[in-house]
Amino acid sequence: MKRILITGGAGFLGSHLCKRLLDDGHEVISLDNYFTGSKRNIVHLMDNPYFEVVRHDVTMPFFIEVDEIYNLACPASPIHYQYNPIKTVKTSVMGAVNMLGLAKRIKAKILQASTSEVYGDPLVHPQKEDYWGHVNPIGKRSCYDEGKRVAETLFISYHEQNDVRIKIARIFNTYGPNMHPHDGRVVSNFIVQALKGEDITIYGDGKQTRSFQYVDDLIEGFIRLMDTREDFIGPVNLGNPGEFTILELAEKVIELTGSKSKLVFKPLPEDDPLQRQPDITLAKKELNWEPKIPLEKGLVKTINYFDQLLSES
Repeated sequence: MKRILITGGAGFLGSHLCKRLLDDGHEVISLDNYFTGSKRNIVHLMDNPYFEVVRHDVTMPFFIEVDEIYNLACPASPIHYQYNPIKTVKTSVMGAVNMLGLAKRIKAKILQASTSEVYGDPLVHPQKEDYWGHVNPIGKRSCYDEGKRVAETLFISYHEQNDVRIKIARIFNTYGPNMHPHDGRVVSNFIVQALKGEDITIYGDGKQTRSFQYVDDLIEGFIRLMDTREDFIGPVNLGNPGEFTILELAEKVIELTGSKSKLVFKPLPEDDPLQRQPDITLAKKELNWEPKIPLEKGLVKTINYFDQLLSES
């Protein structure tokens, strides 16, 4: 049994990771300030005697004794991270400083949940880990993109200067139950609009592409990355290389929900990437990992979650 701290533990990804690690027999501490996380995501875990919940903001120092840290705390959808861009940068940067400082003091292993957004609007397709990215440092998305890039820099520097044991995961578009219904991300947007019978909003012409991975696949990737050999630190892409246009996703959601929703087109937001597809060669080699859950199967599970959520509200 390991004692494991998860920052952002009540969030979409964090709540799934909490459950998986508890199911694996570990002691888990969820740390969250509930800006985008929700107690609803973890309330079903609170009867477990090996689960603790702490309300705390990672921009402030935190002291605890643990074996491992998963640093997931940060708003990840444009609506939420653009709401308070300064807070977003501080969460990425100060959160990394505080958690790395903790890991250094207690000699814990620490994983950083980075993002495919470090590649920006890529000039290379698909994206490999050795690509440096094409990021606008002063755009609407830069508070998130650059914050995550600096966090990676901090992780590498703490590893090289202080021998902190680190792992860096670059997460590509992930979806599934426990997503915030109003987070503005494309899968949750389309599903909620379809279930309500509202027009489905497509930004741009809908020909831009994304690669969607179901949350269970990502969590498996996290755990395998944390358990890799000490000299493998990443960064490593964790995503589904299956590439779909936004139009294809909208049509699939309409089909699976049986919705009568119509498609409505609006202007593309600033710096919105036109292509996003991971090269997961490194993850296959070092983690023996690749996604297993096809898009349609994952969408059905996610639709069922939002259908229940909307019926309760």
